[in-house]
Amino acid sequence: MSIAVRSSFPGKRVLAAPLRKKPQPEIAKPAAEHPWLASFIGYLTNECHLAENTVMAYRRDLRRFFSWLERRSVLDLTIQQLADYAAWLGRQSLAPASVARHLVSLKIFYRYLQLEGAVRDNLAELLGSTKLWQRIPQVLSPSVVNALLETPLEREPHWRRDRAMLELLYATGCRASELSSLRQRDVHLNDGFCICHGKGDKQRIVPLGRRAVEAVRNYVEKERPTSAARATSPPEWLLLSSRGQHLGRERIWELVKKFVARAGAPSDVSPHTLRHSFATHMLAGGADLRQVQELLGHASIATTQIYTHVDHERLKAIHRKFHPRA
Repeated sequence: MSIAVRSSFPGKRVLAAPLRKKPQPEIAKPAAEHPWLASFIGYLTNECHLAENTVMAYRRDLRRFFSWLERRSVLDLTIQQLADYAAWLGRQSLAPASVARHLVSLKIFYRYLQLEGAVRDNLAELLGSTKLWQRIPQVLSPSVVNALLETPLEREPHWRRDRAMLELLYATGCRASELSSLRQRDVHLNDGFCICHGKGDKQRIVPLGRRAVEAVRNYVEKERPTSAARATSPPEWLLLSSRGQHLGRERIWELVKKFVARAGAPSDVSPHTLRHSFATHMLAGGADLRQVQELLGHASIATTQIYTHVDHERLKAIHRKFHPRA
């Protein structure tokens, strides 16, 4: 038996499912993106030409904002309400740096609303930046790094690729996303350097040490051709999956976590830890801060300065050398 029900369209009636049948559960649909957020993301992608990871970060931050916003209009918020949002972020167990990043995303979003003529004043600019606790980045000792780099075992199918991956992370200090996007033509083994593509597609030249060159050459000559042959077209990326596909940033994280556990290193060690270790060990070896800034691809030297607080042993050695009563 069927019954007629009223349609959401005026003047139309539709038949419901027969009553004798058990209704099927509805598949949950993702919430529709707020029109202003969708428009902003389109602006960042199509007009600003920001990197995909950057656009994704803005989207994540602002989705949290619209989740807090609920049914209120983003165009009618007061400074008090925006301050309530900042306080709400602080109660979400976010790190101070994450709270600050969310507020920066909100300020840039409001600049876009100004550009579109939707709001007259950027009230978000009145939000004070959260005071960031300067956290000392986690750094591995050289002995732990050496143990980690040796964890891919020769009996494993992709041990050459995985050793090349770990050696490159530590030798160059590049981010996981930069290593993932590294193309074969970016690596110049005979000359001992590679070209990293950083944030905003900024390029920088990073030297490669002997161990890294050996590991990459071993992979390129003895393993990569087999993986590349499984791809539908010749792949341009240096690091490939078993099917010859692009080795993504997430997969690099998973592999590093696997080898971290095997090496007995702390569980929170990540690809970025090798980047921190690279910078700290360079400074400990006597490198200039400006040189490390260039190698890391930091836009501001203030970002690089955090590593000057890490190497306590170097500070102790300097103190013993130069202080008259050391």
